[in-house]
Amino acid sequence: MSMRKRTVVMISGRGSNMTALIAAATNPDYPAEIVGVISDRVNAAGLGIAAARGIATKVISRADYTSKEAHDGAIDAALVSFGAEIVALAGYMRILGAHFVEKWLGRMINIHPALLPAFKGLDTHARAIRAGIRIHGCTVHFVTLDMDDGPIIAQAAVPVMVGDNEDMLAARVLKAEHRLYPLALGLVAEGKARMEGGRTVLAHFADDADNSTSVIMAPDPLREETDLEHLARITP
Repeated sequence: MSMRKRTVVMISGRGSNMTALIAAATNPDYPAEIVGVISDRVNAAGLGIAAARGIATKVISRADYTSKEAHDGAIDAALVSFGAEIVALAGYMRILGAHFVEKWLGRMINIHPALLPAFKGLDTHARAIRAGIRIHGCTVHFVTLDMDDGPIIAQAAVPVMVGDNEDMLAARVLKAEHRLYPLALGLVAEGKARMEGGRTVLAHFADDADNSTSVIMAPDPLREETDLEHLARITP
């Protein structure tokens, strides 16, 4: 097997998707190695989780720099010091500048809690409920200059259940995120998913045949007991 791709995860908070990536990378056959975690917030809970797992961490706070460009430059320098080959944004809540994004184009990925291109930006679950959609989910995509607009690598869908509130839906989507992000990072690290000509190209990759017949429907009500007398009346 080829060398594992050195991956740095960038966070701003609890780091639950970071934790899922770290867990996946504990398997020596996983094609990516998490070599560092960068946060823009000193109190991000994910920093402690990463440190407890023996992963180097670094805080690069925007308040410590005179400009956005200087802040981006410090992040870039940290990535270089980690020997990063892939950057995985996992709840990183700050918009990165054009020069930074262009340098890491095709090597930086992000997870978004919606089925892009729907519901870009914040408050995706509340907006999904207000819109009355019945299928929601999450997306891993390459990062480009436009927010939440890069080529899609992988998606996972979940039903919006009758009676869901924002927190209930968010929890369901988060479980899907924790499965999807390691899969997508693995595809990128193995070279099976790459950004080319503004699109994601999948190569040397076979999808699970069961995917072609899988269906999520919502609402999908509980089946009632069969009324045999009714069936007898309508059956010739």
